[in-house]
Amino acid sequence: MLPHLRRFYPPRFGRYIEPFLGSGAVFFDLKATGRLRGHDTILIDSNADLIGCYETVRDRPEAVVSALDALAVAHKAIGRTHYYHVRDRQFNPARERLRQSDGRIAYTPELAAMFVYLNRTGFNGLFRLNARGAFNVPAGRYARPKICDRERLFRVADALADPRVSLRHGSFDETREVAAPDDFLYIDPPYAPVSRTANFTSYTPDRFGADDQRRLHATVVSLVQRGCHVLLSNSTAAEITGLYASDRETNRAGLTAIRIPARRAINCRGAGRGPVDEYLITNIQASGPGVRAPLPTNGTSVLG
Repeated sequence: MLPHLRRFYPPRFGRYIEPFLGSGAVFFDLKATGRLRGHDTILIDSNADLIGCYETVRDRPEAVVSALDALAVAHKAIGRTHYYHVRDRQFNPARERLRQSDGRIAYTPELAAMFVYLNRTGFNGLFRLNARGAFNVPAGRYARPKICDRERLFRVADALADPRVSLRHGSFDETREVAAPDDFLYIDPPYAPVSRTANFTSYTPDRFGADDQRRLHATVVSLVQRGCHVLLSNSTAAEITGLYASDRETNRAGLTAIRIPARRAINCRGAGRGPVDEYLITNIQASGPGVRAPLPTNGTSVLG
């Protein structure tokens, strides 16, 4: 997605805010290219594990690397057996022991290393929780997974340690309180499912459903009306078309829904992992050629 997203980075903006941090791909891209130099940055996610891991990598990278090295040695020896032992006997119990009353998890270097290890060796790099809040992704089928990428981990730690970067555990609703005119927000929520079998919104025990998508839509419109630069990605599900491509309030606010080709990496069937259309929804003028024209208000696709 980055080649498409980069075309909508505004040339000038105030702060950078990312309310669904996830992998942080856009944050790290902006950071690596120097676009965040001189800008305050607010990174938010409702996933307590993710924020806990990032904070620990930022504050104690050497200890995380040491623990990861030990996990990598054990995985090389017994593979899948070790994966399930770590997932069920260590990671999930430790998460519950360290969970605080406000929902945050007081991550240790050992727990952060387990989080990274399970991400690098689990099926398709997924993070998924069941209804009880336990991580339940099965082991992946990788011959030689790179479990401890020391150089990358230290680069991540360095980027997050910038005093102008703030990590927060919370909801996207916080943007209504913190965003100011001229701020740039990249918003990457759990995608609305395009079919019943594609429904996956369980990054946290609380599912991100249709009501949440409508609440996010109202937030996005309010941010644009406030004078923020907004870039949102989502699926081309009918409910998203209805909210962003054929909604008069959205159009009046100056938001445009643009279809872009993206490669879907996660599907239970290999044949389903291929090019699909996704939406970029934004009030930012694109730079250069290469994106499709916006959808007209009836939701019909027009190729540019």
